[in-house]
Amino acid sequence: MHIPSLKDETHPDEWQLRCDLAACYRLVALYGWSDLVFTHISAKLPESVSGPEHQFLINPYGLMFEEITASSLVKVDMQCRVLHDTPFPVNPAGFVIHSAVHEARPQAQCVLHTHTRAGIAVSAQAGGLLPISQQSTFVLRSLAYHDYEGVAFRDAEKPRLQADLGPANYLMLRNHGLLTVGRTIADAFLSMHTFENACRIQIDAQAGGGALIPIPDSILDGAADASRKQTAGQGGGFVWPALLRKVQREMPGYTL
Repeated sequence: MHIPSLKDETHPDEWQLRCDLAACYRLVALYGWSDLVFTHISAKLPESVSGPEHQFLINPYGLMFEEITASSLVKVDMQCRVLHDTPFPVNPAGFVIHSAVHEARPQAQCVLHTHTRAGIAVSAQAGGLLPISQQSTFVLRSLAYHDYEGVAFRDAEKPRLQADLGPANYLMLRNHGLLTVGRTIADAFLSMHTFENACRIQIDAQAGGGALIPIPDSILDGAADASRKQTAGQGGGFVWPALLRKVQREMPGYTL
């Protein structure tokens, strides 16, 4: 599929965001978190591009995540109206959750949502995510839950989702999947990597059939500081250059 490059037609800040977001989509595919064409990663454009208006980049509906390029990403407003010429449609229903989060958290650049097997499995458990792994410690003190209301077609759900999310950076959508909120695309990706692995570990540990050992609250309380030390205070930015090298080796072409 030939997609004309938008590089020479976009502000440098928008182009950089497009490249990072396209890389994130391909990384989600590489790590096996995609659900065909269903689910989304949205990134808010900086004010240097959009001015005071909130504008976002989101996937062209119908493309597999490994097909997405910087130029194929679609620019939309808060009502999911397309803001430029593109041959690709956008799934408005998929943007209900993302627009709700971006509206409630204007400082967040990226919202990443998945429908993984492990994430949905844990979201269906009454106890939710358990404090049984190192990965879970980085999630639990910033984790919120939102009850399932059916496929997210309705704007009426947005206030309840926003209230449930509050200041959290991790949201478990009951019976549905996982969501992370990031100051940057790199932060949202690293958070999802941690969240997803915490869920996979929990399912594996439960499958073993033995008693599980909970991690004390005192350790959970210090996890945020431990995370900052582990990433030298850079959050997702600490691993993002290595992840870009990985996607360039294994799924090149995302910057087209």
